[in-house]
Amino acid sequence: MKSTLRTVRLALAEPLRISRSTMAARDAVWLTVEHDGLRGHGEAVSSVYYGLGTETLVRLLTGVDLSRFPDPESALEALRAGRWPDGDVPPAVTAAVESALLDLAGKRAGVPVHRLLGTAAPPVAATARTIGITTPARAAAQARHLVANGFEIIKVKAGTPDPEDDIERVRVIRDAAPRARLLLDPNGAWSVAQADALLPRFAALGVEAVEQPLAPGDPDALGALAERAPLPVIADEDAVDLADVRRLAGRVHGVNVKLAKCGGVHAALRIREAIEGSGTELMLGCLTASTLGLAPAVHLADRARWADLDGHLLLAHDPWAGIGGADGVVRASGAPGLGIEEVAVREDVA
Repeated sequence: MKSTLRTVRLALAEPLRISRSTMAARDAVWLTVEHDGLRGHGEAVSSVYYGLGTETLVRLLTGVDLSRFPDPESALEALRAGRWPDGDVPPAVTAAVESALLDLAGKRAGVPVHRLLGTAAPPVAATARTIGITTPARAAAQARHLVANGFEIIKVKAGTPDPEDDIERVRVIRDAAPRARLLLDPNGAWSVAQADALLPRFAALGVEAVEQPLAPGDPDALGALAERAPLPVIADEDAVDLADVRRLAGRVHGVNVKLAKCGGVHAALRIREAIEGSGTELMLGCLTASTLGLAPAVHLADRARWADLDGHLLLAHDPWAGIGGADGVVRASGAPGLGIEEVAVREDVA
């Protein structure tokens, strides 16, 4: 199998502010794996939080050796069995390689990825759409626009220095979108005391669930908070991999699984199996990425209680298409592989 890389810049339609940073753009590295005239694609995006710069991603993806495998199916089997990749490979890199292999294997078999994963019908799911930390007037306008375009779920970023700003933003969004389901995400910005004081107020505003209210690193504190919280608590930064999730299963109401965080589709399926019957439910999340980066998770979207798969919708220009989402619903394609296609070429070759 032959592999090639391409690096592109993904600019956001507008800067996204969260409690710890503001982002206007990020780089994506596209991996293409070719075998017998067919191509499979995967994407890894740069992340300051996970310590993955563009040069690091290019170096790591260049070092992935697929030559030992006769075909993508055998490479996928080795990945599922934990025999590969070797060494300390970040989950985002593993997820990108797995995506390209799944895309290629699906095309070789003439079936979509979701069928390779055991689901007959193409998954369809309502996705949350994120409103970042912004002014109340801007937040209300965004909420009205989203519900007018079909969105049923809005995720509100929180964690400003003055929590009253967060309360006001949620209040105006609730007024602008009275029937929308609201999720809240402080990205670990609160202390235990703040969470205890604020969560009842957000619950009174109709917030459905909160992601990672406490700073990551103390899962016991997060579990204890979940026991007394007036709304469901979903772990995100404290639920990176399978070991993390096993520690939290049954103690929090949900875990936010991002393929770039856990290591890909099969890692996500192992997490889902680990929490089954525990009372902890699955949320499928994402990083800001293109349709190529989101597509593997969309093929799992029917297995989650919450879908937050809007990363491609935050871009000024998405160079891939095939999963929808602009109407509030993401859909896996029934076409072979990931079922997506590149619609434009914007290249800053690394």
